[in-house]
Amino acid sequence: MPIYEYKCENCGRFEKMQKISDAPLTTCPKCKGPVKKLISHNVGIIFKGSGFYCTDNRSSEYKERSKEDKAADT
Repeated sequence: MPIYEYKCENCGRFEKMQKISDAPLTTCPKCKGPVKKLISHNVGIIFKGSGFYCTDNRSSEYKERSKEDKAADT
């Protein structure tokens, strides 16, 4: 579930985990004051582990051309 950022006029900024299909909040959960939904910065995704490598999904033709290019460079 995504985390959305809101700004309360009284309490300041806070985050709320919601379903995409959920309606945006209109009141602050702490003070019941009005809130606005903010547009947050994009979050970079970091893939870790041996399962994520740039050539994992490459075609065999691409791999062959890559080997040829490397051989030509040396």
